[in-house]
Parts: sequence; C-alpha cells; structure tokens
Amino acid sequence: MTKTPQSTYSGPVVVDPLTRIEGHLRIEVEVENGKVKDARSCGTLFRGLETIVKGRDPRDVQHFTARTCGVCTYTHALASTRSLENAIYNADKKFQIPANATYIRNLLLAQQQLHDHIVHFYHLHALDFVDITSALKADPAKAAKLAENTSGQPCKAEDLKAVQDKLKAFVASGQLGPFANAYFLGGHPAYYLEPEANLVATAHYLQALRVQVEAARATAVIGGKNPHPQMLIAGGVTCYDFLTDKRIAEFEELFKKTVAFAKNVYIPDLLMVAGQYKDWAGIGGTTHFMSNGEFPLPGQEYDLSTRWMKPGILLDRKLALEAFDQNKISEHVRHSWYKGEEACTPYEGKTDPKFTKMGDKDRYSWLKAPRYGEYSCETGPLAATLVNYVAGNEDFKKPVDTVLNALGVGPEALFSTLGRTAARGVQTLATAAYCERLLAEYKENIRKDKQICVDPEIPQESKGVGFVEAPRGGLSHWMVIENGRVKNFQLVVPTTWNLGPRDAKGVLGPCEEALIGTPIADPKRPVEILRTVHSFDPCIACAVHVIDGQTNEVHKFKVL
Repeated sequence: MTKTPQSTYSGPVVVDPLTRIEGHLRIEVEVENGKVKDARSCGTLFRGLETIVKGRDPRDVQHFTARTCGVCTYTHALASTRSLENAIYNADKKFQIPANATYIRNLLLAQQQLHDHIVHFYHLHALDFVDITSALKADPAKAAKLAENTSGQPCKAEDLKAVQDKLKAFVASGQLGPFANAYFLGGHPAYYLEPEANLVATAHYLQALRVQVEAARATAVIGGKNPHPQMLIAGGVTCYDFLTDKRIAEFEELFKKTVAFAKNVYIPDLLMVAGQYKDWAGIGGTTHFMSNGEFPLPGQEYDLSTRWMKPGILLDRKLALEAFDQNKISEHVRHSWYKGEEACTPYEGKTDPKFTKMGDKDRYSWLKAPRYGEYSCETGPLAATLVNYVAGNEDFKKPVDTVLNALGVGPEALFSTLGRTAARGVQTLATAAYCERLLAEYKENIRKDKQICVDPEIPQESKGVGFVEAPRGGLSHWMVIENGRVKNFQLVVPTTWNLGPRDAKGVLGPCEEALIGTPIADPKRPVEILRTVHSFDPCIACAVHVIDGQTNEVHKFKVL
C-alpha cells in the first residue's frame, strides 16, 4: 500500500471560497506536524428561502424551493410537494396520489441519481486523484491494454493517442481547457496513478461530458425540461406524454445508455483509481450514519419503512440498524450566524440571521447543525449503502461485496473518504437494477390505469414533512400551514447535515470530523482537504485561496 505523504508543517490553512451546490464553502483547518488537528466548515452564503415562502399558498412553495439547487434540481421540488401532500394526509387520512404518479416520480428520481453520480465522480471529484498532465507521459498502447483489463471492454490505442494529442495541444497553448482550474496538477506527491491510468481516466472524463448530456435528457423526457422540471403538483404529476409508448421508449433508450456507461466505464474507473489509493480507506471517516430511504411503493408514500431504499440509523460504526424516527431531528444554531442558542425541531425552526464576522471561531457558518437526537450523522450514498447493506437489500449487498472483493479490503474500509466515493458507485448500480424493474412495473400498470393526478383540497391548518434521498443524501422539507397559508417552512438539506458546524455541545459536523487526522503533504496545495470535502459532493466552481498562517503569504489557485 502506498504511504500517504506528509509534511512537518504546523499552522492554519484556509481554503476559501469553495463553492458548492447549496452555496459557497470556506474550510479552516489547523495543522500540527503535517496532520489536521482541528477543522471548521463555514458556509458563506445566506439565501433565506425559508423566509421567502412564508405567507404563500402552499402549492407555490415547490416552484421556489426547486431553485435551491440546479444540479440535483428535481429533488427539492419533490421534497416540497411531498411535505404538502403529507400535510394533506395528516388532515385527511384517506388522501393518496395515483400509483402511476409514484412510479413516474420514482423513475425520474432514479435517473437523476444515476446522472448525478456520474457527473460527481468524473467532473467534481476525479481531479483529486487523477494528474491530467501525467497523461502526457503515457504509452497509449499500454493505456489501452490497461483499460481493456480493467473494464473487459475493447479500447483502441489510437483513440487514447487522440486524447493525448488534444491534451498536448491544450498544454502547448498555455490553456488546459476544461482542466485549467486544477491547480494541483503535476508533481504533487499525493498523486499515485501511473501515467497510463491517468490517460485512461482523462479520456473517460471527456467521454462522460457527452454521456451526462444524454442522462439529463432522460430526466427531461419525463419532466418536460431540465433543470427544474415542472410536472409535479400536489396530487401527482402532469406529464401525460409519459403515458405514451413513444416517450417511454425514448426514456428507456437513454436510461440504458446511462447504465451501460456506468457499468462499463464508471465502475471500472472507480476500481482502478481506488486500487491505487487504498491508504485513503483509513482517512476521512465519520462515526454515525443516517438515511431516510427512498422510492416509496404506490399507496404507501407516507410510510418510510416500506421504501425500496431502506431508512435507518447506524451509530458508532456498528453494523446494527436502528429504526429512523423523524421526531429525533433538530437543528442547532449555537455556532451559526443566526439568532438564538437552543436547538429546535424543523417545524419550530427559525431562520433569523445574525452575522458576526468571517473567521469568527465561535459563530462561523450560515449552515445550521442538524442532529439526530444527540448525534452528528453523515448522510449520503455511504450512509444509504451501509444502511441497506445491513438491512439485507440485495441490490446493495451484491455490489458492496463485489467492490470490497475487487479491492481486497474489508467492510471497515467503507468508513473513509475512499469508502464514501466507492459507495456512490455502489448506489449507482443498485439504483440502476431497481429502475429497470420499476420501468417494467410502470409499463404493466398503465395498461389498466392511466390516472396520474388528483386535485386535493388544501387544509386550512396542518403540517407535513417531505423526505427525499437526494443524490447527496437525506433531504427534508418541513411545512406548517395556518389559515391556508405557509406559516413556517424549513429545509434540512444533505449539505447542512454533512457540512454543518459544531452544535451547542461542541460536537463537530461530519465533514469537520472527517478532516481530523488528514495528512497534508503540501500546505500550499492541500489536495487532501479537497479529497474529503469533495467526497461529500459539494460542487467546486471558483478560485481557492490558501493563506499561510506563519508568513501571511497568499497563494492563489483555481480548482475545477
């Protein structure tokens, strides 16, 4: 196993800004003898969506909250719609949406997950492990052989040579094109891949740019557009076109292309990269895990336990499943830029901003600190994979065992940055298997039933919560209705769970916990910090500045 390089540096390292899906992120760490000993995750953007929707018609909420995120786009609209439907159900226990609406919503979300995981691996995370400029040294024939041995699929040396020539042209021009912002490329001791592996990964990075377009098209076939499909209503969906053989066939073709790329390219690349970074199976882990499950059965939308992807809690890294209880969720603001000291349940949550200053060690983030009971829980593909593995979900169990066997590691390796990245691939395979069965069930159901929506009465007084297992993890929208309008609304999003700050007891958020103990080879190029932060799936889009705490020298880099 390659030994992780480590410097002797002691002092602060500030990475700012790190833009991500839910906003911009600043990471502050204190390094001692080359390892992170303390960390703060600082969300630096206030949006205030909770305040925007107050007083509005509950049916309008999804159109605002959908804009929370343009990458995992559909999930917020779905969570808001489910929260309103749950409120309707709580007021009238007879309310149900049509079975076809559940099938269609599930198909769209499954395709969204496949799309998102491919984009994350190649375009948001790969350059933490892949040295693009090293690919210039590769032998295309050897690289083609490596690709064939890894994937079992034919690969032509001339195709890889064409990629290499294109990359050489980028470098010769002084512009690296799509790789220009990868500041840490070339000569960094924390990169382990051989040149041929770097060339294969670079070629597939470019291929994935084309594949993700078709994966997004599949979601638009159902949703009418992407991002922000607008076929959702409280009571079902309005995409009548997706009852036709033509539209279903179009979706199925694009879905199969997405799955073929995942199986033949994404997973082999994941195993190839992970096989060279096994030391990261011991870096970046957290302790507690939460999944609220996903993909409800028709007629059982309000019972999370019946979902295909099971909900559950794992504590202290023990493979012992505890039932998920929504009443144990609260949000702390003691170390956030909000008024107040006490934790509140989301139904009672307040979003009253109170900014102090950037770099404040006490109140330091616009993110709240969600907790499950007293526990700081990681959510996302790793949590969902662990929960479903323990729950005996065969769609998860088989790919988990395959990945662990291929890497020659045990289940303990999952509690890490490497495990978090691998779990995203596992979830991709599991969701693909489920979606294939789901599509067959949907086609069978519409032969006898064409209904896709109902028109429910909006209650004057009620409350409801909508849970979605978004690509990034457990998402929930909490709605309180009074006099037929929105009295209170709170979003508890995956990035808040994972990147949130300390709570009132000083317990670190999951990303902060995961960074502790991380070795830093070069404090001026802290790729190790980015590996763990990116593994939680923030979206990086702009410059990163690293400030040397001893010299106050400002080093400017750009990260893709």
